[in-house]
Amino acid sequence: MRNEPLKSPPRFRIRFWLVAVFIVLVYVWSFNGVPFTGIKETAGQVSKAIMKGLFHPDWSYVYIPEDMSFFQWLSDGEDLLNGLIVTLAISILGTVISAIICVPFAFWAANNMSKVKAVTASGKFALSFIRTFPELVMAILFIKAVGPGPYAGVLALGLHSIGMLGKLYSEAIENLDQGPSEALTACGANRFQVLWHAVIPQVLPEFFSFTLYRFEINVRSASILGMIGAGGIGTPLVFALEARAWNRVGVILLGIIVLVTIIDLISSYIRKRLV
Repeated sequence: MRNEPLKSPPRFRIRFWLVAVFIVLVYVWSFNGVPFTGIKETAGQVSKAIMKGLFHPDWSYVYIPEDMSFFQWLSDGEDLLNGLIVTLAISILGTVISAIICVPFAFWAANNMSKVKAVTASGKFALSFIRTFPELVMAILFIKAVGPGPYAGVLALGLHSIGMLGKLYSEAIENLDQGPSEALTACGANRFQVLWHAVIPQVLPEFFSFTLYRFEINVRSASILGMIGAGGIGTPLVFALEARAWNRVGVILLGIIVLVTIIDLISSYIRKRLV
């Protein structure tokens, strides 16, 4: 007997073509929703000027020696190193604030921490509500509230990161092994003892790993927040873009790339050791 090739059932084929047609319609709708007005005549000249400035960065902007103390340089310095240090400080403070505050939110939203579904549902809603607002929107609100500067950037990153870290923390809590908790409960341990000796030791490495991952994201976000006045390297970057000082834009982008690359390498190494 000849082995005939297996044919997929008609229901599967119909479902496949329905999904394919839906995807095509989504793409068509997306392209129609984005108006294309063409390329300007000066696009070639502008692109050439940008590339020339990016490949010939202004190295004198890396560090501008000034007659001032270190702490005064941090607050009033206007060179690349100062901007990168402020950006890094904003990222660290924002991450630390969110990593601490989101812990109770994580236990609130974890399904296995409460038998009442309404409690966990309200926790998940709270984290989703916080994640709804992008960092840029929060930064603009905090700039209006506390004024422009790094303080607004720290508050924006800290508050926004609570939503994402809280979600990741709650998922780590939901996936933990219940064996140690059940064993301690059977031995007569109270809820706090179970939490301290069975839950925390299991989720703590994942908490640190997620925090480091969020820190990597916050470094990139802090670079952008400075463009709207929330401090960091983004502020001189937007000034250089407005002045079309492409050589200064090039050295700033190079500094951001180096900073992000170094942090990614260090963070990846630490996360591999933790998990």
